[in-house]
Amino acid sequence: MALDYKAAAVGLAAVLVAPASPADITVTSWGGAYTNSQQKAYGEPWQKKTGNNITWEHYDGGLGEVRDQVEAGTITWDIVDVLPDQALIGCEQGLFEELPFDRFVPAPDGTPMVEDMLVPPVSNCAAPQIFWSYVVFYDKTKYPDDTGPKNIADFYDVKKFPGKRGIPSWAYANIEMALVADGVEPDRVYEVMSTNEGMDRAFAKLDTMGEHAVFWTYGSEPLELVKSGEVAMAISYNGHSGAAILIENQPFEIVWDGQVLEQEYLVMVKGTKNYDEALDFMIFATAPEQQAGQAKWINYGPMRKSGLDIINANEPFFHNGQNILPHMPNREAVLKRSVIADPYWWADNGAAVLDRFTAWMSK
Repeated sequence: MALDYKAAAVGLAAVLVAPASPADITVTSWGGAYTNSQQKAYGEPWQKKTGNNITWEHYDGGLGEVRDQVEAGTITWDIVDVLPDQALIGCEQGLFEELPFDRFVPAPDGTPMVEDMLVPPVSNCAAPQIFWSYVVFYDKTKYPDDTGPKNIADFYDVKKFPGKRGIPSWAYANIEMALVADGVEPDRVYEVMSTNEGMDRAFAKLDTMGEHAVFWTYGSEPLELVKSGEVAMAISYNGHSGAAILIENQPFEIVWDGQVLEQEYLVMVKGTKNYDEALDFMIFATAPEQQAGQAKWINYGPMRKSGLDIINANEPFFHNGQNILPHMPNREAVLKRSVIADPYWWADNGAAVLDRFTAWMSK
């Protein structure tokens, strides 16, 4: 993801991640507050429970480093936090171990883990981690008396809401959001995207922004664009805009309508010599209690339904005593108007759409 497609699904603020030494397993993730939430929610508790150690490594996504290790037979990473397309492709290419899902912790009512997930895992190699999302947000002090945008259509209405718009410099989420703004129901977005007419419709909606589009690449940029007033509103990672509200007390308002939900997974590198320890860690990390516990440190949603149930039953639920539930991207109240990103669709069609979007940006 050279695109920083995920750069801040890492989150809330820059946090240095100190490696543990010596290590029994190595877990590789995206760094920042996201990795910090993993350490706090289940890394440290697992170490205390087992007496094992974890070294936390940072990477920028993609399968290149994993492939190099597997092909060379020199495995230095045991577990990697990956996007769904990486989980899918890596499993198909034999880079990751297939997992015995029947050994994973069931929900409190006995529901097996896979059935306890909001969406099925993208492959037999992928254990559930979190949902994060692309959302629209704005500075509510610029819109007195609750006159700010209320839905995704308002984001594209530059007459009703004048000003520039901050948007990602890639097609992911831009296409889906444009179609929902144009009247497509969220659960039909990929059906519409699968037709030439549907793609034309998405780009026509993007055209309505005209020269109002300001493109960002790094996750911190939309926050700065809105703070400075360079843009009236922006699409951001929910982790960044949510953190600005929860931790920095920024006067931001999030528009959840039309958000695009993305998935995140843990995988085990094929051929690791620490298979038993790595599997034990993954079973622990994906259990409902740990899934819920991660939300104490970052406003990403657990992929397991029972994890969200725990949060619902234990408000307020954040490390500084605030209520995290209104910042959960996969809570029931917003799901009906949310698009759940389809990694299979993007794997099959993404290259052509990305090329077209790049050409559109340069117009």
